[in-house]
Amino acid sequence: MSVWLPSAPCTPRACVETTTARTGAPLAVLRLTAVVALVLAGVVLAPVSGRVPARAVRWWSRSVVRAAGVRVRITGATAPTGTGLLLVANHISWLDIPLLAAVRPARMLAKAEIRRWPVAGALVARAGVLFIDRDRLRALPATVARIAAALRAGHAVAVFPEGSTWCGRAQGHFRRAVFQAALDAGVPVQPVRIGYRDRAGAAGTVAAFVGEDPLLASLWRVVTARGLVAEVEVRPPLAPAAHPDRRSLAAAAAAQVSAGKGAVRPPHAPGGGSGRGERTPDDAGAGRGAVRERRAAGPGERSRGLAGPAGHRHGAAAVGGRAAGPEAIPGARGAVGAY
Repeated sequence: MSVWLPSAPCTPRACVETTTARTGAPLAVLRLTAVVALVLAGVVLAPVSGRVPARAVRWWSRSVVRAAGVRVRITGATAPTGTGLLLVANHISWLDIPLLAAVRPARMLAKAEIRRWPVAGALVARAGVLFIDRDRLRALPATVARIAAALRAGHAVAVFPEGSTWCGRAQGHFRRAVFQAALDAGVPVQPVRIGYRDRAGAAGTVAAFVGEDPLLASLWRVVTARGLVAEVEVRPPLAPAAHPDRRSLAAAAAAQVSAGKGAVRPPHAPGGGSGRGERTPDDAGAGRGAVRERRAAGPGERSRGLAGPAGHRHGAAAVGGRAAGPEAIPGARGAVGAY
């Protein structure tokens, strides 16, 4: 694994709480079965996703979350379909993937290894996923160029710039490279804040998928929780012309997401990159004025990001991309990366 891939300090033992308000095992099993069935349906329909109406994609995406027993609250409005848009959000859980698709069907950036997955790899590739080799820093400029081309073509591209999942009570540093694509394409960036609350309305970490947490354990924790609510706050879009470079644009987007309820940046975040003026590898060759640099990860750090630059061990941010259909595979190990 490359030493410069981002990671978060969050771990299941230290950050993920358990809830005393649980459903019975029969209902939890029913929920789990429903989630799996809906995801499999999305995989089957992936090759024809481009012909599926956006409204149907949003319905499918909400259904995946609701099938897990999670209520969905979405506030704010996104840009209309058919226009280029870079959708960026904080990253907490595998649930973030269908939640973003419920806001706006979009293509996602997946790590190159997904191409080799049996069946699913070929299906998501046909669905319009943008792939990236996360271990090759030199491949980043070409990836940024592909994202920019997709944006110019009128597609929405969704990414999790933190590059790793966090527990939800803290937020990571937004990697800047992907924002260069928005500048090159001249399309707006729409920040989205995602959060989860318990039945009492308090911010919680039950849905967090961090560190070495197995996917099955996270799934079971979610489907057994009672009264879990997912909140999605769509922030006003940021015009690229109002920002001179990707550093400024990324900072503005991060500020919009941090302004949401319950998002607190820790004083220091190993692997998160919170230092002022920090220069990170995501800038290397990403576009105009690129600077090549590296940041060494701490001993034993792993990267998961369900849909970010690298994230923890589980790798990506959204299994499968979302061209305009239910082609993502929420929570798949090593799914999607977004630099």
